[in-house]
Amino acid sequence: MTMAWRAGWSRGMIELRQSFTNAADLFNHFFWPVVMLVTLFFMRGSTFGQTGLGLATLAMPSILGMNAAMAMTMMSQHLTADREDGTLLRAKATPDGMTGYLVGKIISVSLGLVADLTLLLVPGLLLVPGLRIGDLASWLTLAWVLALGLVATLPLGAVLGSVFASVRSQGLLTLPVLGLIAISGIFYPITALPQWLQWIAQTFPMYWLGLGMRSALLPADAVAIEVGQSWRHLETIAVLGTWAVIGLLLAPVVLRRMARRESGSRVAERREKALQRIG
Repeated sequence: MTMAWRAGWSRGMIELRQSFTNAADLFNHFFWPVVMLVTLFFMRGSTFGQTGLGLATLAMPSILGMNAAMAMTMMSQHLTADREDGTLLRAKATPDGMTGYLVGKIISVSLGLVADLTLLLVPGLLLVPGLRIGDLASWLTLAWVLALGLVATLPLGAVLGSVFASVRSQGLLTLPVLGLIAISGIFYPITALPQWLQWIAQTFPMYWLGLGMRSALLPADAVAIEVGQSWRHLETIAVLGTWAVIGLLLAPVVLRRMARRESGSRVAERREKALQRIG
């Protein structure tokens, strides 16, 4: 098992390094941070109601939380792609290969996400005024929210990657994710939404990751626009922790079942279908 963890660490670091030397992956790393920074730039002149708080200031930490939640979709896409091209089958064929594979994916996705957040956060701190960045407690809060958020979302991403049969079918995930972004208080405070939408948003990790990031980076008086006028750290831990437990219980079961069904004939069948679509 120790060898599997070591192999997973090595695999993850290799994949991470490749993602920053491959042109297509490099574009993906920079594209969304640039889009979000442009969005924040055009939001700078707007404020929320009579509070005087800038929308860009409110949105900046929320966008960090949204990007952290997107680790779920990244994990799902990677696993589905590797399942389709036979990488997962090769991992299954080696001793403790699945363990090493999953460790590698967790490392590459997690560290890749941290790099993406850094690409957004560093220029964002210069672009967006009013963020609380000189307090050690702020950075500690940012760290535990991100760590707990990854534990809550990465196993769910593995489950989704096991369910979807092909990369093309990952498009089915896009619409629900966009809907959650729209109602999770990312670009506008959730308290401005109808009560029933607020309850739906608070069921999923995306809202709580955004709330946790806001509690870390916004000034103390910004809590007045939150639900219950509280940062609700205990509730954040409870909800993200619940999703983490669900994911950690489901992921091993679903992955084992998916791995048992994988075979050379299934990979060849998927490859043939892909070639037919290209043709």
